[in-house]
Amino acid sequence: MATIDITQSHRLTLDDAKAKAEELAKSMETKFGLSWKWAGNTINFEAPSGAAKGTKGEVAVTDKDVRVAIDLPFMLKMMKGTIEEKIKERLAQFA
Repeated sequence: MATIDITQSHRLTLDDAKAKAEELAKSMETKFGLSWKWAGNTINFEAPSGAAKGTKGEVAVTDKDVRVAIDLPFMLKMMKGTIEEKIKERLAQFA
C-alpha cells in the first residue's frame, strides 16, 4: 500500500474546521463512493467499492491543523502524486 500523510495548519475555530472537513468528506463520498463517520474530532473513511476500492484513511481536526492520512491500495499507487496534489488543493481552504 502507498501512504499519503499531509498536515495543513489553519486559523479557524475547531467547529469551523470540522465543518470544512465534513464538506471534504461529503465531496469524497459523492466522487469516490467513500463511506465515512465521525469519531471525536476525526473522520474515518473507506471505499468499499468503486474506483477507489480498498482506500482507507482519516481526516483528523484540531484547533490548529487538519491532517489527512490515506492508505491507497496497490491499484492506486501509481496515482499517489496526483492524489496528494488534489488533497493539498482542498486543504488550502483551511489555511
